[in-house]
Amino acid sequence: MPVLLEVCVDSAEGLEAAVAGGAQRIELCSALDVGGLTPSKGLMALAAKMPVPVYAMIRPRAGDFIFDAASRDVMLADIDTARNSGLTGVVLGASLSDGRLDVDLLTLLVERSRGMGRTLHRAFDLVPDADEALEQVIGLGFERILTSGFAVKAADGMGVLRQLADQSAGRIAIMAGSGITPANVAHIVAGTGVAEVHASCRLPVTFVDEALVGFGFVARQQYRTSSVVVGEMRETLAAL
Repeated sequence: MPVLLEVCVDSAEGLEAAVAGGAQRIELCSALDVGGLTPSKGLMALAAKMPVPVYAMIRPRAGDFIFDAASRDVMLADIDTARNSGLTGVVLGASLSDGRLDVDLLTLLVERSRGMGRTLHRAFDLVPDADEALEQVIGLGFERILTSGFAVKAADGMGVLRQLADQSAGRIAIMAGSGITPANVAHIVAGTGVAEVHASCRLPVTFVDEALVGFGFVARQQYRTSSVVVGEMRETLAAL
């Protein structure tokens, strides 16, 4: 069965590189260095013109996934923006203080995004009971779960990923993500049975403009989406 490649991007340049390299779906964010936050309205509008499905991250701040009423209202408004921009779907997640999924808040977010595609993000990797959480996500009507199998990197969570893929039994897609590269993607897919993978496909970039670095306008070391890496990932997956 073909394995779908989703690429996460946080800029117009990254969006264009991902599409040029052959990404089959885009997760659109800002601030990938903190796991991805909600992208701007302008970036959503640009992404809606792309020839592949685009899902917007709905995450109002960095840190945990425990959201108060103010953050809830921001998330609901951001879902509206994603819909009005013409995007295919949204990426959602919310936790309770004990790490379990905040089903009440997720129910509100799901209802607000009715008619759009939905991915449950890596808030899932913090839950204390994978079996319970999987059934909750299925019951909420999500299309897929993005997970590293409770590990920092997917390569270290392959056993859990396999278990989730088996338990899901085709009721929801399990999408492996975190630390996936052209060098390890075949091993991860073969060992887990997932049908979707998620990667940033970025390469390091060192900024040497001392003025920009000195003023704090840019970190000296950053990462940018590479169309070459996206293409290598597609080629590797196509050969499976």
